[in-house]
Amino acid sequence: MQWSEVFLPVGIFAALGLLFGVLLAIAARAFAVKVDERIPKVLDHLPGANCGGCGRSGCAAMAEAIVKGEASPNDCTVCSAEGMAAIGEIMGVEVKKPVPMRAHVMCAGDCDTAVHRFRYEGAIDCIAAEKLGGGEKGCKYGCLGLGSCVKVCKYHAIHIQNGIAVIDDNRCIGCGACASVCPKHIIYIIPVSSKYAVHCRSAEKGIDTRKQCLLGCISCRLCEKNCPEGAIKVENFVASIDQDKCTGCGKCAEKCPRKIIRPV
Repeated sequence: MQWSEVFLPVGIFAALGLLFGVLLAIAARAFAVKVDERIPKVLDHLPGANCGGCGRSGCAAMAEAIVKGEASPNDCTVCSAEGMAAIGEIMGVEVKKPVPMRAHVMCAGDCDTAVHRFRYEGAIDCIAAEKLGGGEKGCKYGCLGLGSCVKVCKYHAIHIQNGIAVIDDNRCIGCGACASVCPKHIIYIIPVSSKYAVHCRSAEKGIDTRKQCLLGCISCRLCEKNCPEGAIKVENFVASIDQDKCTGCGKCAEKCPRKIIRPV
């Protein structure tokens, strides 16, 4: 065997490897997608929870949206004041100090107080139950209590108690993931500083609400009439509180005959 029979193929393969390597390097440079250097810097100051509260797939997507001008740093509901300030400095914009928020379930219709139309025996999922005639509860606005909100909460701040979702104030950071997934749209994000909140979202007339729940708002307007600040209004047959006006006097809760206005 001659040495040329060994080294010639090896040399050919080495040359081809070198050629392909050069071509790949050129292609990588030619087709490279330039990434704005501010994106990883912004990402470093986001919480990294990937909670989805901002409406995006995660913090990386949020960082990209901020840099592109498609989102504001304030759109991240769980970012710290320091983090937002740092992002504002990177982007050269003024960022408002974040207001601490928390989730609030606008329903008091648990297994003891809500009227049930039938017994649901399907998938343990609120979205699936909602598609089956709106769920088993008589009130079409009532919490279904099957835990779709529990599944998406990364902070273990919400659980089901007696057929209704309950917020753990010590864990909730107001990311809004639970509110986004709720098919009944009864989870609201309110300021942590809120003194009182309404535990009902039924837009049915009072006479119909009485038939569906022992605690539902019957739009009697006693809360509205007795609020000295005009912070509570009854619209579409249900009371709502303007937290910016509410001073926490408690007169609305005192006058409510259904006791669905409660301290937060």
